[in-house]
Amino acid sequence: MIFAALVALLVGGFSTAYLSSGEVRYLWRAGYEETRILQSRQPIEKLARDTTVPTARRDQFQLVLDVRAYAASLGLEAGATYTTFADVGRDTLLLVLSVSPRTCICPHTWKYPIVGKVPYKGFFDLNQARATAEQFEGKGFDTYLRPAGAFSTLGWFEDPLLSTALTRDSVELAALVFHEIAHNSLYVKSATPFNESFAQLVGYRAAEQFFRERGDSAKAASAADRWLDEIVLGNFYTELLARLDTFYASKPDSVALDSGRVAIGAWSREQLEGPVTAQLRTFHIGKLPVRPVNNARLIGALIYRTKLQLFEDWYQKHGANIAESVKAMRELQAGAEGKEAYERLEKALTP
Repeated sequence: MIFAALVALLVGGFSTAYLSSGEVRYLWRAGYEETRILQSRQPIEKLARDTTVPTARRDQFQLVLDVRAYAASLGLEAGATYTTFADVGRDTLLLVLSVSPRTCICPHTWKYPIVGKVPYKGFFDLNQARATAEQFEGKGFDTYLRPAGAFSTLGWFEDPLLSTALTRDSVELAALVFHEIAHNSLYVKSATPFNESFAQLVGYRAAEQFFRERGDSAKAASAADRWLDEIVLGNFYTELLARLDTFYASKPDSVALDSGRVAIGAWSREQLEGPVTAQLRTFHIGKLPVRPVNNARLIGALIYRTKLQLFEDWYQKHGANIAESVKAMRELQAGAEGKEAYERLEKALTP
């Protein structure tokens, strides 16, 4: 994901005269936390050789180094991303807030320099995150707060590997490294779902190729299956979104709105527990809680799963070769912004 710490550092030298006190506190905290993380970095190459570091952790560090080298061989701009490690000292690095009106899937966006409009806001200050969510809820919005363990500054700074990322298994860790490096390689301004969904493709398909070339067919298959599971979930969310769009377009009154959201929530639960989970290869969906639709929660889920089949089609069109897929996508998206990204991709895939 792309995080506002980048913005905080970029705008920190500008006047805050036109910012509210809350925005000033937010930017100060984000800048402070990012600076603290950057100052605590240690070289991963050194840690991978340090015999005082537990063997399992050293193996993770070596895997990151190997993945970085492989990413560079694929033409990805690895830069200095994940050449260092920082222990953040807690399980949750930050909370990410998504917001939407209750009457449509219409993400509230925040606008920042460089990155453009983004449909979420990241908070290092957990109390500030909850307070901001409560402010939106008081105005009648749906909100969703989710933890995040990693972020990218698009190559502007030497992003360290964070301790929050090391709870993952080796396949997910490799996919994460490829995912974040993908953001350095291609970023379309004001096109967050495109950027994250593209990085999902790169993360899992590059991990698959990486493990296969290392002779680890089991992990290669696992990476491929996890990507295919993401596509299954993405297809489910696309169908759910279509149902909600039709429902909200009917302009229901407040009573009908509440009952309709409960009914569609029940339908989505039945789908996830039944036909969707039957298609999944690696994910397990157990018994889900009964709850109405939350538009903000859906936005959070969709950011990483928007039209994933298009990316898979692009990958197959380029010979199931991730290096060629990335190179061609960068050429295709040169100068694109916002919704142009998907428009260009769809046009390029049209026979």
